[in-house]
Amino acid sequence: MVEISFGKLVLLALVALIVLGPEKLPGAARTAGALLRRVRSGWNSVRAEVERELEVEEIKRTAREAAARAEAAQNEFKDSVQQVRQPVDEAVSTLKSAATPEPAAPEVAPETQQELPLGEPPAAPPAKESAHGGH
Repeated sequence: MVEISFGKLVLLALVALIVLGPEKLPGAARTAGALLRRVRSGWNSVRAEVERELEVEEIKRTAREAAARAEAAQNEFKDSVQQVRQPVDEAVSTLKSAATPEPAAPEVAPETQQELPLGEPPAAPPAKESAHGGH
């Protein structure tokens, strides 16, 4: 702001005393002080608003830079995944083409399979006679 030296301030007070007189000088000084406070207050609020706007712009710029870095990292990750996926897909297709189908399990012939009625246990195999020929 404007710098006023002590000498200039005394000169200003003398001129005000001569022009306004001793009766009106205290009221004029109060009015001038109030006006000066309003100007300072207005100036400080404008300066604070400008600083806030600058901070907001700084935050927005930082957010844009972070978003750009995140997008670049995501694209790099996608490229890396694609580089890994391509050889894996080729290996899978090679293995599929080289694999031979497994032989199917043999089917049981219908004449050897017996149907049993529900609730009846299967018949026990015939008992073998012992080599001694006795009971």
